[in-house]
Amino acid sequence: MRQPVVRLVWLHRVPYAEVLALQDRWLRRLQAEPGTEAGALLLCEPAGPVYTAGLRGGLTPEEAARLRALGAEVRTTGRGGLATFHGPGQLLCHPVLDLRPLGLRLRAHVAALEACAVRLCELQGLPGACARPPPYTGVWLGERKESAVEGTLRPTAWR
Repeated sequence: MRQPVVRLVWLHRVPYAEVLALQDRWLRRLQAEPGTEAGALLLCEPAGPVYTAGLRGGLTPEEAARLRALGAEVRTTGRGGLATFHGPGQLLCHPVLDLRPLGLRLRAHVAALEACAVRLCELQGLPGACARPPPYTGVWLGERKESAVEGTLRPTAWR
């Protein structure tokens, strides 16, 4: 049996709004053509500083206004977590995947992303990077979070 296709899409340096729009297009494509491919990994570097506020909030209106006054974009997202900074020089990977054809459950997928980020830290000469046990996500060096893992779970998206 052939493995489902996951496409790697390198976007270079792009505005955050373009990445969000592309995520939505890939999601609609997967919904319209179920089973033809498992999805895409969208890789990019943010064109400018962006703070995202997740489902649990993370930024007060005053903090958001201060960040905007400094020239940062502030977006509310449907993702988990609190506030996350995305900026030039960072590599962002936005998976848009149907995990079922890949035989993955959500927690296993998150653990695989964390393991990949730990390995990348090691390759960059940052020993000691590790993932923390749930409910935490991401990769940590001591008390400093080095990598965020955010997700949007759309359980009804595949019906």
